[in-house]
Amino acid sequence: MPRRSVRWHRASFLALLLLAGCASLPAVDGDIATAARSADPQGTLDLMRRQEERIVHAPFIGGNDVRLLANGQATYAAIAAAIAGAQRRIDMETYEFDPVEGARFGNLLLAKRAAGVEVNLVFDSFGSLTTPNALIERLRQGGVHVLEYNPLRFSLRVPFDPNRRDHRKLLVVDNAIVVTGGVNINQVYNNRRNHDDTPDGMVWRDTDVRIAGPAALQFEHLFERTWRGQNGPPLPPPPPPPAEKPGGALVQAVGGAPVDGHPLIYRTLIVMISLARQSIHLTTGFFSPTPDLERALIAAARRGVDVAIVVPAHSTSNTVIDAGRAHYEHLLKAGVQIYEREGVVLHAKTAVIDGAWSSVGSANLDWRSVIYNNEINAVILDRAFARGLEALFADDVAHSRRIDPATWSARPLFERVKEHAAHLAEFLL
Repeated sequence: MPRRSVRWHRASFLALLLLAGCASLPAVDGDIATAARSADPQGTLDLMRRQEERIVHAPFIGGNDVRLLANGQATYAAIAAAIAGAQRRIDMETYEFDPVEGARFGNLLLAKRAAGVEVNLVFDSFGSLTTPNALIERLRQGGVHVLEYNPLRFSLRVPFDPNRRDHRKLLVVDNAIVVTGGVNINQVYNNRRNHDDTPDGMVWRDTDVRIAGPAALQFEHLFERTWRGQNGPPLPPPPPPPAEKPGGALVQAVGGAPVDGHPLIYRTLIVMISLARQSIHLTTGFFSPTPDLERALIAAARRGVDVAIVVPAHSTSNTVIDAGRAHYEHLLKAGVQIYEREGVVLHAKTAVIDGAWSSVGSANLDWRSVIYNNEINAVILDRAFARGLEALFADDVAHSRRIDPATWSARPLFERVKEHAAHLAEFLL
């Protein structure tokens, strides 16, 4: 099915989304107040660590090797290598599992299953509308345990809920290696040049991270929580994590699961923004900030923090771009720098705060990632990794159009009307 047809079918589900109701945003004022009471002028990074652990109820784990994967091809190479090296178990969770790359990685999974490796796959029903039933059945017949997240049809396994989507992109191999970030299993990452003006033909800019070490256990637990939450068949215990510690990075897996009413990714990000003293550099594939996030960014800029955001100039949804632009004026007046990445489809979701706290994951800076989607981010406390992410951010800025406050305030009326209309529906986009 062509991707344009898929977008039409996805749009037809908006009425169903409205019928499913609207979840409310979580309160974050208490998190911010608690963090502020603990502020220590000499130890910002340690404070960030303590507050994040308090909110997530999980520790940062040391001894990890972390490697930045700056595009889809690098991520695909890391995924393929991890699968090839699997000895006991492969757990994969993905929003999209398309006919082209899904089939390629499906063959790799089937080969490892034939070699005796346990293989478990979760794919999102809404995100994988193009996935042929024949591909899924071939995986099941080959011994892969496949679970469709919230099927868009009647199912005895889970209630029908078109709003709740699994937006995670996660691979865990042998409880030892993790690949996670924004990269879907989709052929768009094979685009080599911009051979037309549509997002389907343009190069996609995305970011993942490869983590090797004891922190893999936290990601494994989040995968299993999704599996159980979808009433999948019982899974055997994962293999024990390896004893060796291949690196020195502190890593924490943070899940965004709105079913429990506590989207931890959102809460921790706002607290980290509130604690920042030097810089906040954010990259997102979809931008329509909640009121609390907008206030936190404005407050940081007003207290002298360098706040910069890179957002897409091109997207699969012009409405989403318009919804984000509806927030520009207030942010620009406070001193927030906004850049629209040109020449590619920006899909990355990253953050670097004060050159030390880094996040790479699946969660966008939008309402859907906060109140509807199942998301996952890797938070990394490692200055070397942060420098690499900052370099990637600087490259995106160099290829972006900076939004000038004076020019923006003089934009035509019809653009303002479009933005306002999109803003009214941003909680569903």
